[in-house]
Amino acid sequence: MDNMISKIEMLNDIGIALSAEKNSQRVLEIILDGAKKLTNADGGSLYTLNDIDELVFEIVSTDSLDIHMGGTTGQAIKFSPLPLHVEGHKNLSMVVTSAVLNDNTINIHDAYHADGFDFSGTRKFDKKIGYRTKSLLTIPMKNHKADVIGVLQLINSTSYDTGAVVDFSDEDQKLAESLASQAAVALTNKKLIEEQKALFESFIKLIATAIDEKSPYTGGHCKRLPELTLMIADACHKDLNGTLKSFSMTDKDRYELMIAGWLHDCGKVTTPEYVIDKATKLQTIYDRINTVNVRFEVLKRDAKIKMLEMQLAEKDPPEKDSPEKYSDEKSCKEYAATIKQLEDDKSFIAIANIGSESMSEAKKNRIREIAGYQISDGKNGTQNFFNEDEIKNLTVSRGTLTDEERQVINNHISVTIKMLGQLPFPKHLENVPEYAGGHHERMDGKGYPQGLTRDQMSWPARIMAIADIFEALTARDRPYKDGKKLSECLNILGQMKLDNHIDPEIFDVFVRDKVYLKYAKNFLSPEQIDEVKHSKIPGYAGD
Repeated sequence: MDNMISKIEMLNDIGIALSAEKNSQRVLEIILDGAKKLTNADGGSLYTLNDIDELVFEIVSTDSLDIHMGGTTGQAIKFSPLPLHVEGHKNLSMVVTSAVLNDNTINIHDAYHADGFDFSGTRKFDKKIGYRTKSLLTIPMKNHKADVIGVLQLINSTSYDTGAVVDFSDEDQKLAESLASQAAVALTNKKLIEEQKALFESFIKLIATAIDEKSPYTGGHCKRLPELTLMIADACHKDLNGTLKSFSMTDKDRYELMIAGWLHDCGKVTTPEYVIDKATKLQTIYDRINTVNVRFEVLKRDAKIKMLEMQLAEKDPPEKDSPEKYSDEKSCKEYAATIKQLEDDKSFIAIANIGSESMSEAKKNRIREIAGYQISDGKNGTQNFFNEDEIKNLTVSRGTLTDEERQVINNHISVTIKMLGQLPFPKHLENVPEYAGGHHERMDGKGYPQGLTRDQMSWPARIMAIADIFEALTARDRPYKDGKKLSECLNILGQMKLDNHIDPEIFDVFVRDKVYLKYAKNFLSPEQIDEVKHSKIPGYAGD
């Protein structure tokens, strides 16, 4: 009775261990080791059923021979899978396949004298290593749907008193069958959790890929950001300076941050493509700079017509269509000056349209002056060279977006927070909305959308903020710029540190541990990887 109670307690402990263990390979080891202890077996094997009706060796263990393969041992199992069918016929000659095909436990007293099974391979193996396989207990493992998912096989039960090999008793068989049932459920649950996790991650990456594919100019951003974020987080985890020495990252924390990285721009699914893809100030469905160039040609044509009319009025028409020929005449001088001015204006507008340079007030005023040029409307009337919308776009101070368009872009983070806030994240992912929603906040509270200060933000959110900026600076696929070199990016980030835009301690770790270089070697072009002198970086605290 005491022995039975002890085994029941052991069975209960095994069940608890199976429920708690996260590592699938370790779960398999717990099953086989537990079954061996319950039945005092010397050895055993555990097989799983694959998708092509084969039993695959997962764990092989024999204590007296000190053989331990598969699982977490690091020792590969070189035995081939066992097919359930051979040439279209049931493979009933092997004990493990027969147990699956007939859906029953097989308890053999002596393998060498068992009828109906081929143990020639077992005899050869025993002879080779000096072993004697005698008693066998083979149990199909069935899940909650009564589907066989694997097989548990135990070898050579031994007497507690003498150590001699004995038969597996009915008590042993029932305990092992009970364990096999628990184990099948545990394995099924683990597999279900892993499949759900894989589906969850695939769905998240699908959303991120859709966002990247939405625009050729942001392709890859959602893929690169999680990588860079984790690089910075790992460096901060190892750092022992300042307040960062209290920061640590468990596997759970890293997974949560990775998911947040993949989802940080999910709100961009609502952002119109014409805003995301706006490569120049005048771009809408097409770049209106081409229309503007036609207007300049019209003005040049009108200037030419005016010159020719003046020549005709003087009854001295030009011999050639060339203002230089008549550079000493008033009409030709005016024409030449007009053409030169229009060419200068055309070049100026072309540069202004790119948006790569800051637009000073003087340049804005010049655009307004050009807007006052009169151009024929084709109906014996005239109209201004630029309309109000064109003036508004061309006088954008920096970049290519108007205030309204920038607000549309910025709104993606509010949409991200709203979308993620509606998802029922499990406890281990409860911080995803906060991490993903904070990458446009600033340490001084001047960021968006919530205007959070440094103290109101978590370390992971601050890490993602730096990662997002650095990725954007180095990205080569943006419509309004080329990817910047490392030294320039770090100078910009250093100035942001001085301006209280980014977290100073995280930035120092980013530089000191050369996280930027690790990222660059994986994602930047060789032309972008230039020499970086830490002493020249603004605001850097030093190595």
